[in-house]
Amino acid sequence: MDSGQFEGQSSKIPSHVAIIMDGNGRWAKQRNRPRFYGHRAGVEAVEGVLRACADTGVRVLTLFAFSSENWRRPSQEVQLLMELLASAVSNRLQQIQEQNVCLRIIGDRSKFPEALQTEMAKAEALTAQNDGITLVVAANYGGRWDITQAVKQVAAKVEEGRIAVDSITPEVFAAHLSLAGLPEPDLFIRTGGEQRVSNFLLWQLAYTEFYFTDILWPDFNEAAFARAIKTFVRRERRFGQTSEQVESLRRA
Repeated sequence: MDSGQFEGQSSKIPSHVAIIMDGNGRWAKQRNRPRFYGHRAGVEAVEGVLRACADTGVRVLTLFAFSSENWRRPSQEVQLLMELLASAVSNRLQQIQEQNVCLRIIGDRSKFPEALQTEMAKAEALTAQNDGITLVVAANYGGRWDITQAVKQVAAKVEEGRIAVDSITPEVFAAHLSLAGLPEPDLFIRTGGEQRVSNFLLWQLAYTEFYFTDILWPDFNEAAFARAIKTFVRRERRFGQTSEQVESLRRA
């Protein structure tokens, strides 16, 4: 992607982009191939978008790889997805390291095979000190699960006397969520034509700009990503303020 196309607009580039990568199965069906063929193609599409993020100046990319609801899919497809996830983590680790990417995996890992959990931990530890783009992979993740586990953490600290009930603020609560320490998403993208968040980052998307496209994920290339960014930079983000207030702050 031509990084110069956003020259002079660096202050408007989203710091954090979150994506639901939808449409792999339909992409494969259009080609008379099994659904897993589309999932493999979807993994390849990640590389182009990750590269586009780095070129554009995006600092965090969060991808919804496997939701807590995806276990309901046919067992064979789930098994193949587990194998693909394990392969993606182990086989692309060296490439991620060479690109100075910091990998972070969020979600409930307890349901994953022990070997996969080990690979995840290894990948995070190896890339923890990298200071390039942060790639967050949401695996066995659900927004309601995220909020619930944060509530449990806060409740335990209240019970232990480490936090007073009156001191619980949105900021204190957010520090117990999976994306703690990272900025909330500025831009949410969903490919594949559906227009819903599907239990993804429910707390964190409160003030995020949404972008929906009919493009199926394996076809979502760097040019498609650039179009999403162009739409974002044209929007006015007011965060509850008026347009006049936003303009005044911009001039200050």
